[in-house]
This record gives sequence, C-alpha cells and structure tokens, in this order.
Amino acid sequence: MSSFLKYSIAVCIFALAVGMADEPPGFVEGHLNIISGKEVELAEGNASAIRAENYAQYPLIILSQSGKKEIVRIIADGNGNYRTALPPGDYVLDVKGHGRRHLRARPQRFTIVSNQTVRVDMNVDTGVR
Repeated sequence: MSSFLKYSIAVCIFALAVGMADEPPGFVEGHLNIISGKEVELAEGNASAIRAENYAQYPLIILSQSGKKEIVRIIADGNGNYRTALPPGDYVLDVKGHGRRHLRARPQRFTIVSNQTVRVDMNVDTGVR
C-alpha cells in the first residue's frame, strides 16, 4: 500500500472521529424518588416530608456503559428532579455509595442520542422502617 493511500485512510479515520466528537449532546432527565418507611426526623424533633437536604444525601452518578468509570455526579433539585447534558452513547444511572450503604436502588442503563432527551427516574429505598 502506498504511503499516500495510508495517509488518506488515516485522514479519513481522523475526520470521522472528529466529526463524531462534534455531535451535539443529548439530555437525561428524571425524578429521584426517596422511599422511606418512616418520616425523616429533623434536629428539632419535628417530622417532615422529604426536603431538598434529603436529596443531597443521595447523589446520582452517571457511569460509563461498563459501569466502572464515573462520568458525572448529579444532585437532584429541591423537588427531586434532575437534568444534565451528555455526549451520545450508552450509560448507567446509579446512586453514589449504593454498594456501601443499605440502600436499595437498581442501576439503570440508558442511551443518549444527539439533540434528544431520555427520561430515567430513580427510586431509592433507604431501608429505614
């Protein structure tokens, strides 16, 4: 194979790779639902419904398709909603510390497509009864 042909093939492969990297992002959004058998006790001793501070205790993480590399960490807003942009590809949504704490949450696989939004809701059972 001539060096010109090898160079041309390399340039084409590079152009394809750069073109893919320039794809507009897609979005993932959803709702974090914290399930607890009893109401949350506040420092003053008053029981309260789930509040913004409670959502911060359960950060969501988006992992690579293999589930090994953390891509981004998300904190749901005061209503439990979240949204973030991601490059097109396959990902896994999980809860940070899921394996170390007594939480019950099922990691969820999803795919991001350029200029589209995918909805992935996450239920977290705190195990507190």
